[in-house]
This record gives sequence, C-alpha cells and structure tokens, in this order.
Amino acid sequence: MVKIIMHGCNGKMGQVISNIVKEDEDARIVAGIDVSHHIQNDYPVFSKIEDCNIEADVVIDFAAAAAVDSLLDYCEEKKLPVVLCTTGLSKEQLARVPKSAEKTAVLKSANMSLGINMLLKLLKDVTNILAPAGYDIEIVEKHHNQKVDAPSGTALALADSINETLDNEYTYNYDRSQERKKREKKEIGLSAVRGGTIVGEHEVIFAGIDEVIEFKHTAYSKAVFAKGAVQAAKFLQGKEPGMYDMADVIDAQN
Repeated sequence: MVKIIMHGCNGKMGQVISNIVKEDEDARIVAGIDVSHHIQNDYPVFSKIEDCNIEADVVIDFAAAAAVDSLLDYCEEKKLPVVLCTTGLSKEQLARVPKSAEKTAVLKSANMSLGINMLLKLLKDVTNILAPAGYDIEIVEKHHNQKVDAPSGTALALADSINETLDNEYTYNYDRSQERKKREKKEIGLSAVRGGTIVGEHEVIFAGIDEVIEFKHTAYSKAVFAKGAVQAAKFLQGKEPGMYDMADVIDAQN
C-alpha cells in the first residue's frame, strides 16, 4: 500500500483525490498540507509541510505555485518522491524541478489524465503516417469560462507531441483572424473555446483530401485527473531519483 501526503488537501482537487483514495485498497492518505482548515478530514492536516512529521511514500501536489519551493525543499531533504501537479510555476521554479529530480523522484506532466496521455502516445504513430501524406493538422480545445490561459497547456502538449515527431519543423498558428492568407503546409492550428462549465475537451483533426480523421478526449469531471495522480503516486513509490511523466506510468502498465 502506498502512503500519500496530500499537498493542498482542502482544495478542490485535493478533496477529489481524498475521496478517490478512500475507495482504493492500495493507497492511503496519511497526512494533508493546507493553509485552510475549513474541512474536516480523516487524516491529520498541517498548515506547512515543514511541520509534517508523518512517514509517507510519496507526495501528491495540487496546491498553489507559491508553495512549491518549500515542497521541493522538503522532498529533497526527505528523499520523498513527489507527483507535481500544480500549474502556473515560474521559470525559476520550472528550472529547479530537474535539479530536485537529481535528489528524489519527480513526476510532472502537463495533464494527469491517463486518456490524454494515451492520446499523446497514439498521436506519434498517427502523425508519422498522415503528415507525410499531406494531411493538415488542427487542434481545438474547449474549457470553462473561468480559465484564463489559452491555448491550454494540454493543447500545447498535444501540439508538441506531434511536432517532435516531425522534427519540430512545423510552426503554430494561434489566431487566423490576424491574417488573410492560405494556411502553411507545415503548421499546426490551435483554437480555444471558453464557455460554461466545460471541464476539458481536446480534439486533434487530421484533414486530407476528401477525408477527415479526428481524435477527441473529453473530461466530464476533475476525477479523471485525480485518478491519474493516484496512479502516478503508486508508480512513483520506491523509484530512484529522476524525472518521470505519465508516459512512464502508461508504459509500466503494459
């Protein structure tokens, strides 16, 4: 059984993960970290991770970017693996993550959904076949009306996965309204839709002559990301220092 410290336990994702782990016989949350104590949990909660004196196998982090530095300090000192899910990290923090991975295992992915990461893997094979055949590539992503960044980090990860397969020869087009010209052959279009309470929808379109092939992933709740984070924690238990991502989790299940 993997023993988990939930960093950001009283946030929305922290509570979703807490409820999922309750039903998981192979995982248990032994402590939580959160500055807010407005929720009663069935595990002890500390305001600062430095105060946590409970032994664990791994940390799942879904907190604020401001708390990541102290989290990495703690994990480096304890040699404690961490599933790093917090977004919005600064350039300095992003540069530090690989250095922390020299001292402990760190798993970081743009999206924790197993489905999205399966799609990232599939796109490499599909791109190798369809791009040389002249298919145009477009990505459309949809999210709720409270999301401030566009395109989403996941849409960019999908584009990067495709472009890496193409030796990074393709450019990205984020806004066709700013120009009146035909699309370039070697470009990937990214479009963002914001509205309502859409959790997350990503569609990758390969458009050829008289033929369109579409790959689509829809998240109906935050539970898909929480389940992926728990799977990542199980995978990371006992791992040697280094950088890992969800592709490693998927490969380990094959």
